[in-house]
Amino acid sequence: MEKPVIIFGSTGLAKAALEIFNSNGIVVYGFLDDDKKTHNEEINSVTILGSTDDHGFLKLIGQKCEAFVASDDNKLRKKYVDYLMETRKVMPMNAVHQSAIISESSSIGHGNFINAGAILSNDSEIGQHNVINSKVLIEQEVSIADFVQIGAGSVINSGVTIEEGVFIGSGVTIVSGVTIGKNARIGAGSVVVGDVEKNQTVFGNPAIEVK
Repeated sequence: MEKPVIIFGSTGLAKAALEIFNSNGIVVYGFLDDDKKTHNEEINSVTILGSTDDHGFLKLIGQKCEAFVASDDNKLRKKYVDYLMETRKVMPMNAVHQSAIISESSSIGHGNFINAGAILSNDSEIGQHNVINSKVLIEQEVSIADFVQIGAGSVINSGVTIEEGVFIGSGVTIVSGVTIGKNARIGAGSVVVGDVEKNQTVFGNPAIEVK
């Protein structure tokens, strides 16, 4: 039996993660959130226990509990991940919905959120601490680095490379063989037909740079 999990955060992604863990038979011990107004409130009968630096609960992580970071803000995700690594020497666990389809020949790192209906095809690689929303299709031989966010219903075709910190909006199509550079942003509904440079923001069909 897997250890219970403590979720960092209590909104949006955290609620979805709670449902994923429940569906997989994993007990959520509680939430930690820095908004003190939320403390002692409950989400689906699970309590928001305290702040993310509350050592009374942090000491459980790595011994009696696992941890999951539930934030779609990359800066906050990195902050919590670094904190867990430095103070507890643990890596956050994955939250993978039961209906997601993961090829046996693909590989997944730690701390990823993969929601309902997502498909990861053969020989693709997902790094760590990524957010892959509902019904994302990742075709074969795709490489995704760390701290990437992919919006619902996006299609990542074969041989695509997505570097660290990329944001991809909902309903995006990326054609085969394209490279998306570090910290690039792709607007919702875009069709990306060529490489996107690091820190570049693109939008449209075909996607062009937005200054």
